[in-house]
Amino acid sequence: MTIEEILQTVPKVLLHDHLDGGLRAKTIIELAEKENYQKLPTKDEKELAEWFHRGANKGNLVEYLQGFEHTCAMMQTKENLERIAYEMMEDMKNDGVVYVETRFAPVLHLEKGLYYDDVMDAVLSGLEKGKQDFGVEYGLIVCAMRNMTNSLEIAELAVNYRNRGVVGFDLAGEEGGYPPKKHIEAFQFIQRENFNITIHAGEAFGKESIWQALQYCGSHRIGHATRLTEDMVFDENGKVIAMGDLAQYILDKRIPLEICLLSNVHTGAVDKLENHPFRTLYDKKFRVFLNTDDRLMSDTTLTKEYKIAAEIFGITLDDVEKLNINAMKSAFCNYDKRIEIIYNKIKPGYQKIREKLLALGN
Repeated sequence: MTIEEILQTVPKVLLHDHLDGGLRAKTIIELAEKENYQKLPTKDEKELAEWFHRGANKGNLVEYLQGFEHTCAMMQTKENLERIAYEMMEDMKNDGVVYVETRFAPVLHLEKGLYYDDVMDAVLSGLEKGKQDFGVEYGLIVCAMRNMTNSLEIAELAVNYRNRGVVGFDLAGEEGGYPPKKHIEAFQFIQRENFNITIHAGEAFGKESIWQALQYCGSHRIGHATRLTEDMVFDENGKVIAMGDLAQYILDKRIPLEICLLSNVHTGAVDKLENHPFRTLYDKKFRVFLNTDDRLMSDTTLTKEYKIAAEIFGITLDDVEKLNINAMKSAFCNYDKRIEIIYNKIKPGYQKIREKLLALGN
């Protein structure tokens, strides 16, 4: 078996994936035809996929986000939203993902007259049908946008759907100039409701953004956290010799860090994969795991992210299992579900592949 086949086969957990960043190019073309949408740069599936990837690979977050104009334009009807959520679940099944938390911002899907409840019901319907057909477990994370002022309303929406598949609340969008504490009311509401918070922080902005997300907003996980190394001291060989209070706190409290390798290069959070802090964080025993972020924009899958980590950072099959257990421990579904997936799906899945490799003499 090749490394890719092994990584595709083993059970994986994905917690940081944007629904509007993972559409199939083929689906975009078909929906554009149906909606009479004329703005696509090409109607060729391969060319369109390359266009999204090329547009995203500019090294800054603002340009990276531009492709979302086209994907969101396709996500303005209940039928389309349901289809896109359903196809995402099929893509997860094909990628060996056993549990996924996908996230999206309902406010971006109201352009053709849908109400929030229409948007939520359509996406959750697609996810549920996908679960029934493909056997993948899911949770939905609702995002408020940093540059908007309605985050409390979105937080209330997330809580309203907590028993129907929503597992958490997030703050997404451009980081610079929009600190998390501007949305403190929304986060205090979520905390009072005993609900789950993850926040994009430390990607396009420094460690202060991570600190605010944790200490002002009570975030339970951090999306990206690439800039956390600003709170560490390295020797001339790149080895960590001291950590600041923030990094030590995150390590001690086991705060999960949602690492997205390829996307961090495409948005300019790191200049090249070799310089990504993932291996440093993993070696120092931070609770890290890998994610896709935007599969279409970054031309990626979770299998591909783990393959890159194996090739560049030398992670082994044991590491891959540990990282996915880290992810499942950090999921926002309830404790019983987390334990069930770890012991009934993840551990047996890795045991099975080890036995197979042993039999093949790999």
